[in-house]
Amino acid sequence: MGKRDGSPLASPPTLPERARLVVPVMAAAGGSARSTVAHLLADELARAADTLVADLSPRLASPWPALTAGAGLQAPGLAALPPDRPLCREDIRSAAAVRQSAHGAWAVLTDAREWHAAPLDLPAEPAAWYQLAAAGGWQALLADTSHPAAHDLIESRCSGAPSLTRTWCALPFSVPVLCAQSTAAGIQALQQAVMVLNAEDMPLHRTVVVLAATADGRPPAVVRAAATMLSVRAAAVIHLPYDPDIRANGLQAQPSRIRTRTRHAAGELATAVLAAAREAFGDPLPDAPQPATRPHSAPALSV
Repeated sequence: MGKRDGSPLASPPTLPERARLVVPVMAAAGGSARSTVAHLLADELARAADTLVADLSPRLASPWPALTAGAGLQAPGLAALPPDRPLCREDIRSAAAVRQSAHGAWAVLTDAREWHAAPLDLPAEPAAWYQLAAAGGWQALLADTSHPAAHDLIESRCSGAPSLTRTWCALPFSVPVLCAQSTAAGIQALQQAVMVLNAEDMPLHRTVVVLAATADGRPPAVVRAAATMLSVRAAAVIHLPYDPDIRANGLQAQPSRIRTRTRHAAGELATAVLAAAREAFGDPLPDAPQPATRPHSAPALSV
């Protein structure tokens, strides 16, 4: 669970240059702080790796376009990466908005167009996003997912179609982050999801659980009990405290106003993710396959 004395955590170890880490941020239900968790985790992982957040939500349901526009992070976004033509590293990286944090810069790929633009035909397959991040040269891919984890596993069992949850977890060097509200209803949804994940033989041992508080004060008894039980199955359980500025402003919360304990929890989360990766895949993380690089003017890897 990490330190509780308010002192800062040590900087996480830097990922080897040729290593890759995939962190799908998932939840069983909406309103589980997925985007907030992805944002805070990216701030911390920027200390350890060249990091990309991929926004997988439909544009009008996502907070990321407003963040990139409101912060003046000008970038063409996903519309500049058509899936029917080859792309080189410079194309991919120039499409991403760059977000500055106290620990370094990280990138965001989202649909940055106006609200009335026609929806993009984006790939659903996690492998396509993994390939895109790898071709762009990012070491860590944080996927802010929008599908209901666990429900899609049951749907997959009944239909025979692939499950996004299973496919994300099966990617090389994947450490899932499972989010839930720190409430009775949130815990109920989380426990059902964990039951399904366990029944479907999903990698709970390298899954980090985040319980996001909705109010100040000690977590309810049902949340504390659930956290104790989950700590046996999951790689780690992190309590994300209530933060008034994040509650009021979402991803556009001012960094200087975010509470120290929130930053401390984000540091614990990054440390837990990296520790789970090292425990599952080796320390240091092994080299990942690298896409061939080509000059900017030549065709490169197709995504």
